[in-house]
Amino acid sequence: MAVSNPPGAPADPSAFVHEAEAYALLVRAGWAVPRHGWLDAAPPFTAGDPVVLKGLGDELWHKSELGAVSFAPFDAAALAREADGMRTRVGAAGHRWLGALVCERVAIARAEGLPTEGFVSLSRHEAGWIALVGVGGLQADALAAHAPPLRWPLALVTPADALAELAQHLLGRVWLGALRGTQPLTSRGRLAAFVQSIWSLAGLAEQERIGLLELNPVVLDAFGQPRPLDAVGRRAAPAPPRLAPQRGFLSALTRPSRVALAGVSANPDGVGRTILEKLRHCPALAGHIVIIKPGESEMLGVPCVPDVAALREAPVDLLLLSLPAATAAKVLSDLTAQGGGARAVGLVAGGLGDGADKTGLGERVAAELRTARAAGRWTPTVLGPNFLGHWVPAQGLDTSFISAEKLPLHTHSGPLALLAQSGAFILCRRSRNPRLQLGLGISLGNQLDAALPDFLDALAEDASCRAVAAYLEGFAPGHLAATVRAAVKLRARGVPFVLLRAGRTAAGQAAAASHTGAMAGDLVLERELLGRAGVKFADSIAAFDAAIAWLSVFPDLKAGPVAFMTNAGLEAVNASDLATPLQPVATLTGDAMRTLEQLLAAEKLTGLVSPRLPLDLTPMARTPVFLRAAELLLQSDAAVLVVGLVPFTRNVATEPVAAAGFAKMLAAIARAAGKPAGFVVDSGSDFESFRTALAESGLPVFARVEEAIAGLHVLG
Repeated sequence: MAVSNPPGAPADPSAFVHEAEAYALLVRAGWAVPRHGWLDAAPPFTAGDPVVLKGLGDELWHKSELGAVSFAPFDAAALAREADGMRTRVGAAGHRWLGALVCERVAIARAEGLPTEGFVSLSRHEAGWIALVGVGGLQADALAAHAPPLRWPLALVTPADALAELAQHLLGRVWLGALRGTQPLTSRGRLAAFVQSIWSLAGLAEQERIGLLELNPVVLDAFGQPRPLDAVGRRAAPAPPRLAPQRGFLSALTRPSRVALAGVSANPDGVGRTILEKLRHCPALAGHIVIIKPGESEMLGVPCVPDVAALREAPVDLLLLSLPAATAAKVLSDLTAQGGGARAVGLVAGGLGDGADKTGLGERVAAELRTARAAGRWTPTVLGPNFLGHWVPAQGLDTSFISAEKLPLHTHSGPLALLAQSGAFILCRRSRNPRLQLGLGISLGNQLDAALPDFLDALAEDASCRAVAAYLEGFAPGHLAATVRAAVKLRARGVPFVLLRAGRTAAGQAAAASHTGAMAGDLVLERELLGRAGVKFADSIAAFDAAIAWLSVFPDLKAGPVAFMTNAGLEAVNASDLATPLQPVATLTGDAMRTLEQLLAAEKLTGLVSPRLPLDLTPMARTPVFLRAAELLLQSDAAVLVVGLVPFTRNVATEPVAAAGFAKMLAAIARAAGKPAGFVVDSGSDFESFRTALAESGLPVFARVEEAIAGLHVLG
């Protein structure tokens, strides 16, 4: 049986989990730990047995560095003398002495010239337990670049999946003898039991309120049994649960029946005045806007109330506060104290919980919300600070403070929800692609309360949302775990979720923190967790833009072969270069090839055009050839069709009416085939009207082949 504390030792108040304690936990989880015992308590060895003497100290994670590990035959007197020296060295280094542990010296299975020692690290993260498994021992650092450790979020990965990944990792291949010229050191069955024991260990560690366990090295004994030769850890109480906003807040943004606005002045260029003018252009809000302005009964034809107390009996769905930080905080406090008045509150200004908050206003507001929710009292859902607004094209609703002259609201509504921590980012996306078919676009701001995961949770229950894209600069505590859970819900409903995570470098993290207060974190772990939850990543703004251009039209787009058709050889070559195993060049069957040859012959293009994909129709091809070829290509194994139109040849009709007619016919062909299609027009501003005419068909239009394919790569 495993032992934990030394004989006669008092209860250990330290958070540190020493080796004997860790062994006791491992035994309960089914691990085969080395036989061991305290030197002062008759350890289970006889004279001459090969043993390892270890000096344990509080917070001593690396015993060998202090000379607190010794290999010797068992001799109680000799080991006692060695332990005295260890005690001196451990104490001199500032560690409280815990005792001398005598452990069995395990015979380790080896493979000549190859690493055979592994490690297991288990840590409780806000998103649950994370296991790292990889090459351990002295070679760990040198081999990490060539064989990075496996990361398993235990809530998102099954032991069967983990076993499959370990079997392909360098450590697993060495252990299973899968490398040329090697013999198995263990069996797949023992490896499966080893993986399963990691899940068991995490469950026990959770019960014991242990937050970290490090097992290094983990070796195979002569029978192929995985054995941990050292184990330490740390106790840690789990973080308190995050108190999210109340459910149902999304409808207050997407379908508000009444809106209030505070901070409207007589200045026609003021922020509040601009927001008011935007609200007045929303048909659904006609007669349903109220201004909070003390001493006034009416302003600019809109009724006024003196304060939020008036909203208690006549509540609004959305309250927008274009007020200084201190005033906005006071209004929020009053609203929460009175127990009603507005389902959602947008804080337009900053200065709460960010770099400009020098008096703790943000923390005070957050604490009030937490206290009220913990007590079960009503609170509003708070958006921002730095809430730059949101828009719902189907409703004609725009709450941003950017004038309509600078950024008109286009009413191309559709299945995509676009969210961004940065208001400028989302406004730029809106300007660059005014034909994005959006159901909702929203600036999240500093996320003092309502945050990305809350919106994702709400969107996962909204049947009208069929795709989500987000830009984020960092996760505040508790947000990553909630985002992972929400992403799993979206995946279960078949809703793709594309994320552009900025701040991926130290400089980027510093810049993000300076203007949004974004939290830096373990980016590798973030990506692992989110990727396991089904999130698709864009690694550049250009790739993100391309992905959302596809998604807003074709939310059900799936990875697969790409059929590319163009009138320029350079585009065909580039399309071929961009193929990947997930998105290879589509292929034609023999019958389809013959049909294509007949089409080319009828157009007198035989010898000029090669009947293969990517299909280069050359500048000689006329519009009917493109349409008939599109029908043919969409009958291939293609998952998507991309049509490249270099517009300089006379045979490409670039006049808006003709171009729009061609685009609508091609869109109809794609719809009939049930497959996505898009255009590429690689040209300058002289052909902007041509791009616009093509876009009127509802199909996405890209400026380069790379953009179109990059978007598909993200979605793959």
